[in-house]
Amino acid sequence: MSPQSSDVTVVCHVRAPLLFEPIDSQVETLRACEMEGAVDDLLLRSWPKEVALDGTPHQEVLETYERFAEWADRRGVRIEPPFRKRTTTSQVTGETTELLVTPLLCLELYADDELVGVFPHSLGEETYTTDDAIAKLRTGELPRPLAPERPIEATDSDGCPDCGGSLVDGQGLFACGDCGWVGTLTEAGTYAPHPQGSKRDEVRRRLPVEGERAGPR
Repeated sequence: MSPQSSDVTVVCHVRAPLLFEPIDSQVETLRACEMEGAVDDLLLRSWPKEVALDGTPHQEVLETYERFAEWADRRGVRIEPPFRKRTTTSQVTGETTELLVTPLLCLELYADDELVGVFPHSLGEETYTTDDAIAKLRTGELPRPLAPERPIEATDSDGCPDCGGSLVDGQGLFACGDCGWVGTLTEAGTYAPHPQGSKRDEVRRRLPVEGERAGPR
């Protein structure tokens, strides 16, 4: 897959206001990729150094982390580090808070609205860094994660692989009305997860009339 065959969007998350070398040079290289057409859209997002896991007041950061963690789980790779968790105790109240520590810079890559990569991530002793990903983008190619996506086997003919609920077939895209899982049926007869977000609206548009149910054909 390459930017020539897909619309490539790069979302760059960076700690603000810590734009310094080498972080600043990476951001500038991404901007050059956008200007040269190697990247269709570049979105810059700032996040704090750490956020409380109770979600207050940075729920969006936690949702982003959860999205990354789900992607990493499907791929069988790790994003911790660079993300990590720690606890802190208030000297005033004695209350302990669990925190999520964010990386200095993190990239999420989309091809035609499909999440195809989170960088950095690791597999065993190997790490695919943000520098590696940016260098690949600069050549006009889309970085490939360290591991392919793992298919999820169907639990039964009609069951959602996540919760076992009923699936509805939206012309090849399957949606679970109970937990919101969205996926496709592979040639091997197993269910594989499909990207969430904007694609879920696409599934809803494809849904058949009430009463029809999904399952392997």
